[in-house]
Amino acid sequence: MNWQTLDVKIEEQGRVATVTLNRPEVRNAFNETTIAEITQVFGELGENDKLRAIVLAASGPAFCAGADLNWMKKMAGYTHEENRADAAQLAEMLRAIYACPKPVVAKIQGDCYAGGMGLAAACDISVAVETSNFCLSEVKLGLIPATISPYVIKAMGENAARRYFLTAERFSAQEAHRIGFVHAVTTAEALDATVADIVKALASNSPHAVRQAKRLVQDVAGAPLSAELIADTALRIADIRSSDEGREGVRSFLEKRKPGWLE
Repeated sequence: MNWQTLDVKIEEQGRVATVTLNRPEVRNAFNETTIAEITQVFGELGENDKLRAIVLAASGPAFCAGADLNWMKKMAGYTHEENRADAAQLAEMLRAIYACPKPVVAKIQGDCYAGGMGLAAACDISVAVETSNFCLSEVKLGLIPATISPYVIKAMGENAARRYFLTAERFSAQEAHRIGFVHAVTTAEALDATVADIVKALASNSPHAVRQAKRLVQDVAGAPLSAELIADTALRIADIRSSDEGREGVRSFLEKRKPGWLE
């Protein structure tokens, strides 16, 4: 498919997809077209049985500056109902990334602001270059980071979100790492290799187990430690032990050979 705002490549014998935000002239700010295309591509990639991992990257010096100015100008004239419908599309884009059954790695090569932080937070793993900066700038414009908040708060925690949602301060990649928003910080020269190592680790694991492990984190995080939760986790391990890949993984370990999903 010919994407207007993205570049999509599938490599490594069809096992790894890279979705690149490709509007460097506007610092990869997103508009309604970008939102629709990201939603569509993650839906399609999520159904690709051969795919093991997805990298969300960006072209140019910035990862994503948030909303496109021309799009924001149009929104300024929207009715309340039109704004609700527009926000719902943005929310669906973020959900498409977060709920994608494939693991998603954010490759943050430059500044990540506002809605761009939502994109990064919706990914499972994030790696940033040491020179990148982060900012939740919405309150400077009289807005709030509402649609991205479920993902950003999960990523950085309530305490950090309380500060950066309210102050709109710009903070460094090192601070983003300290508060848990990104998993690793690296030099620009080492970014490709660092992401490649993470993708290699993802691709070597059981695809079914990775998919279920992603769901496990999403379902268990923040859940009360109840009898229902304990029963649910016991059922999950029983189900995966008896699955084809679960049985194959144990057999291959005992027989000291590679599991079938690596062949």
